[in-house]
Amino acid sequence: MSDYGSEATTRAQKQAAAQGRAQGLETGWTVFSYLLAGMAAYGIIGWLLGRAVHAPLLFPLGMLLGLGISIGYIIHRFGRQQRITQPRVMPPRGHAAEGHTAKGHAAEDHAAKGAAATEGDYR
Repeated sequence: MSDYGSEATTRAQKQAAAQGRAQGLETGWTVFSYLLAGMAAYGIIGWLLGRAVHAPLLFPLGMLLGLGISIGYIIHRFGRQQRITQPRVMPPRGHAAEGHTAKGHAAEDHAAKGAAATEGDYR
């Protein structure tokens, strides 16, 4: 007799691990392609400008600029942590921890009504 439940669990764990590795490889190749593309694009621009103004130093400077821009974009795109959104629980009105008083609520209600009102309502 084989335990079908443990086989299914093991198979699911192996499949999840394989998907994680595949996603990591995809991200790695994307980062690598951004680095190469930035260096190539700005290197070509630097080479063209360097030939036009007879300054061969613009080619390596263009490559370095492209590398820097690529690294900045990679940090912007992949460096941010994914924020876990949790449902916000609103405290009941007049909650002591918020420091609300009856007068504070009246001022809030008046401000909310005033924001929606037009100038003709105050004449």
